Amino acid sequence: MDVRTGFVVLLCLMGFTCAEPVKYIDCGSSTGKVSMVDVKPCSSQPCQLRKGESYSVNVTFNSAVESQTSTAVVHGVIAGVPVPFPIPKEDGCKSGIQCPIQPQQKYHYLNTLPVKSEYPAIKLVVKWELRDDDKNDLFCIKFPVQIVS
Repeated sequence: MDVRTGFVVLLCLMGFTCAEPVKYIDCGSSTGKVSMVDVKPCSSQPCQLRKGESYSVNVTFNSAVESQTSTAVVHGVIAGVPVPFPIPKEDGCKSGIQCPIQPQQKYHYLNTLPVKSEYPAIKLVVKWELRDDDKNDLFCIKFPVQIVS
């Protein structure tokens, strides 16, 4: 075992999350291209989201357009019905992205997904969109989760 591998194993044993990138579906990113989605902590898939906790969502994407703004829209899709899922910061320019967004640039969007205690224990799909000035999707991703007690 080399030093780097040993260090990673040590961090995992100390309680740090060793999550793999989340498997996602692109649901219509029209003005950008997603390269990675990471939810922490998420050690298995579908991600098990515990009621009363918050999760870090990091989406790496490339933009194909210029945009002065970016706005996040999040839904929980239950039996095909999208239900609005409130997040603390809808403004993508305050979520790790330096605006204005430029074409052919890579961005790391970072936000928090709070799971309220009153949410039911259920399996669902999270649909996360980040929209540009014209309300087109810089990215649109879907990933499965399970809310647990």
